[in-house]
Amino acid sequence: MKPSKPATDDAGRRIAADAERQNSARRKPGRSALHGLAVFGMVGWSVALPTVAGALLGLWLDDEQPMGFSWTISLVVLGAVIGALLAWHWIGRER
Repeated sequence: MKPSKPATDDAGRRIAADAERQNSARRKPGRSALHGLAVFGMVGWSVALPTVAGALLGLWLDDEQPMGFSWTISLVVLGAVIGALLAWHWIGRER
């Protein structure tokens, strides 16, 4: 029969592992809630800005160059697609 390890040896290893984990967490802290809020705002702006710019450009083009289709709707959709791609880029970069 094998001799069993003392319980203090096992407890000592667990304590050392916990201490190392705590030290590691202190050295590189996680991201704060404010960081998440900033990323959320950046994603929102990256979608809103191209969409609004497309709407404004579309309104101007509808006045200057009337066509059989609506420049405004077309450019709003294009701006939203560009904004979604920018947001996807930002989210991928944050991961």
